[in-house]
Amino acid sequence: MRFIQSLEITKNIREMCIEANHVLSLDMRQAFDQCVKAEKSPLGKQILEQLTENLSIAEEDQIPICQDTGMAVVFLKIGQDVHIEGALLEEAVNQGVREGYVQGYLRKSVVKDPIERENTKDNTPAVIHYEIVPGEQIDITVAPKGFGSENMSRVFMLKPADGIQGVKSAILTAIREAGPNACPPVVVGVGIGGTFEKCAIMAKHALTRDLNESSPVPYVQKLEQEMLEKINRMGIGPAGLGGTVTALAVNIETYPTHIAGLPVAVNLCCHVNRHVHRVI
Repeated sequence: MRFIQSLEITKNIREMCIEANHVLSLDMRQAFDQCVKAEKSPLGKQILEQLTENLSIAEEDQIPICQDTGMAVVFLKIGQDVHIEGALLEEAVNQGVREGYVQGYLRKSVVKDPIERENTKDNTPAVIHYEIVPGEQIDITVAPKGFGSENMSRVFMLKPADGIQGVKSAILTAIREAGPNACPPVVVGVGIGGTFEKCAIMAKHALTRDLNESSPVPYVQKLEQEMLEKINRMGIGPAGLGGTVTALAVNIETYPTHIAGLPVAVNLCCHVNRHVHRVI
């Protein structure tokens, strides 16, 4: 049994919220550099170069990459041999978000109630996804999610007979309908299987996967590559102004599902796709 103080979790969450909003992750930086070279449209290339300059300024001056500093989404993989001392885990996470957004001077974008719309003034509560795993460590991923891209995400409840062609059509439909509104070039997270809510969580989690890692499942790996190629042939391009780079990557996760269903979720993220990962 390993004991971890809740203050350690709070500290890490605070730092991760600030880092995610100021510094593009290495996998995203590499993908972005590649897309600048690959873009064939002069206007598209100019836009990407401007975005690259913006990313550099944000990191050097420690200012937010984007004015929408997102709603904090936190994935926790908790070793079953860990005991947390001090505050409740949920309180520790939210305190870290609170300190990160207040001390980091990040925009507070969360409202207490979806209808009454009163701002919480500290960007809490976070959306937290818990998973119990073997071991005595806590694996933390913080992914602030802006809502320009979030609002363009979709869930499709397909029939089993729709099969792989139905999945492909759903992904391309989501991208086509999003157009410029998701701030392309985008990262496309896809969840296939499970239930209504499970496929959506998988799609969200898929966005945090290192873009240099392909799916270990052969047909999924092939699907990811095919969808990326087809999306980039749509011509939407950087900022939706035309070009050959509409998406940086397509990441897909799958899960067993019911004999009567084929749920598919498509969660889009803008060109910064903020995520930070740590293990404590």
